[in-house]
Amino acid sequence: MKALVILGSPRVNMNTDTLLNKVIKGLQSQNVEVEKIILSRLKFEPCIACDVCAETGHCYKQDDLTSIYDKFNNSDIIVVGSPMYFNSVTAITKAMVDRCQSFWSSKYKLNQSSIDRNRKRKGMFVGVGGAKYTNLEKGFIGATVVMELFFRATNTEYMYNMLVDNTDEIFVGDREEILKEAYEMGVKLAKN
Repeated sequence: MKALVILGSPRVNMNTDTLLNKVIKGLQSQNVEVEKIILSRLKFEPCIACDVCAETGHCYKQDDLTSIYDKFNNSDIIVVGSPMYFNSVTAITKAMVDRCQSFWSSKYKLNQSSIDRNRKRKGMFVGVGGAKYTNLEKGFIGATVVMELFFRATNTEYMYNMLVDNTDEIFVGDREEILKEAYEMGVKLAKN
């Protein structure tokens, strides 16, 4: 099995990245081959709604995101991690999601999917919020709605969320129960 893990935080080795690394260790414990992509290190432009993909099934832009399209297609597992910025995913994560419009267009406008619709993919979102939420699910709704559409566009079954709040007060690296849960989520994702 192959997993694509995407860090949508501009900060490496902080809360989101720490959790993703534990998920990766859980996946690897089940012999899953993992590739991690740090979006902040890529140079790519946002979708400009030019509609070229509605005619061709592919984005015309050639940049660092271009190579990720094949990685989505060839993955059995996709994990995306993002901190909450104004109650949703980061701008770089959303820009990546928007550029997946080409998958949607190829499937629903052209009926010639540019991503393998027969390949079964499993998806997980790791969301991190600095605030302490009284209702965890509601606090992350802006991000999970975006991720639901992303996973649908990439023909991925959205299986799990790992939502962690209160990181302004307590770094996830100091929360053993959360780190253990992240590892176990990676194992579970590989097995199910």
